[in-house]
Amino acid sequence: MLLYSKTITPRLQYICDFIGNDLTGRSISITTDRKLYEKETGARINYSDTQITQDEFWLKPHSLLFEKDIHPQVIDCFEVAEYKGFFRTNGDFPFDLLAASFYLLSRYEEYMPHQKDMYGRYGHENSLAFREDFLNKPLINIWLREFKWILQQKFPSFSIHHSAFTFLPTYDIDEAYSYKHKGWKRAAGAVLKDLLKGELKKLELRRKVVNGKAQDPFDSYEWMDSLHDEFRLKPRYFFLVAQRTSRYDRNILPEKAALRVLIGRHASKYEIGVHPSWQSGDEPSLIKAEKTIVGEATGFEIVSSRQHFIRLALPQTYRHLTEAGIKEDFSMGYGSINGFKASVASPFYWYDLEREEITGLLLFPFCYMEANSFYEQNYSPLQALEEMRHYYNEVKNVKGMLITIWHNTFLGTDKRFAGWRDVYETFIKEIAGKQY
Repeated sequence: MLLYSKTITPRLQYICDFIGNDLTGRSISITTDRKLYEKETGARINYSDTQITQDEFWLKPHSLLFEKDIHPQVIDCFEVAEYKGFFRTNGDFPFDLLAASFYLLSRYEEYMPHQKDMYGRYGHENSLAFREDFLNKPLINIWLREFKWILQQKFPSFSIHHSAFTFLPTYDIDEAYSYKHKGWKRAAGAVLKDLLKGELKKLELRRKVVNGKAQDPFDSYEWMDSLHDEFRLKPRYFFLVAQRTSRYDRNILPEKAALRVLIGRHASKYEIGVHPSWQSGDEPSLIKAEKTIVGEATGFEIVSSRQHFIRLALPQTYRHLTEAGIKEDFSMGYGSINGFKASVASPFYWYDLEREEITGLLLFPFCYMEANSFYEQNYSPLQALEEMRHYYNEVKNVKGMLITIWHNTFLGTDKRFAGWRDVYETFIKEIAGKQY
């Protein structure tokens, strides 16, 4: 496939790489040579202001991909069939698919002044997807599905690459254990708190766990292993290894052999990543130190990560991760609501908008996290199950990658999360029964 444009910019090259890979498994070739374009006998896209020939796909461009600065964009969404579009232009498609996709993938809106949430993150209420009510849809994948259909009608011999739906379960290990391996100071403080609250049953359970007579409520690892083995799942685990505890970093310390053993045991079966601590958001040098700790426990170089509390600031966080040697990040999503933050259900490379640079950091967007359902959306387990079914169906319909986040805490036996393990197992059985 050949695309004609009067100018080639990094933004245009980036989005042609992404869309071309989805269409054919390789980038769309770009040329500024009109004569070469006119001689092309295969599928071709004219990305310019005027139509060149009848035998082409003409997409009149919006200015976004040819700009070199970052400024507020005027966006008016409109209905197209059963989905929304914006950057309306003329041609064979009702809007500039390339520019609109770039706007969403680059997270352009996050570079604008915006309201932050209580954790200092980009508030989902600011987003176009939330305001226009398409946060719960992988809109870019839907656009590309329509684009493919039109291309095949115009160029019957054009060979389309058809991707397959994949499911990638992921887990964040923020607190490996509820009672075990906490150290006497933390244990004493917790006992005192239970006494003051009159939590006598909790005190008794704590005593049994510490004495080895009961299982720790957060120790769900064998149950998770059984589920993965039964349904042949290949999950990823992200471990928090902050070297000191803080308000948001509450895992047992990596100096404890128990945490290193736990990481090593999982590394023998699964892919492992680092879960950069909350503190690393203020001290970026900690990312590399924590990455090294996880690597030493696994015996492998760690190249993947997900931010603890989804603490992400663009472009700083991604630059810090890249500098620390991270090549894959799984933080593209909200820590306040479920949905498709970048409006896509496919991995994509991060584009550094300030530097106008295509980077090698591959982003894996998630659309569902049980903590959002529980803490932020106040869903019951059954409501959460319906929500997971929705995202499964949305991603399955566009043959994307469904990435979910769960925590060992929800999958254990803690009474606060009663019913959540059951709905997760139900969900896994349902989609496994459909062979994904």
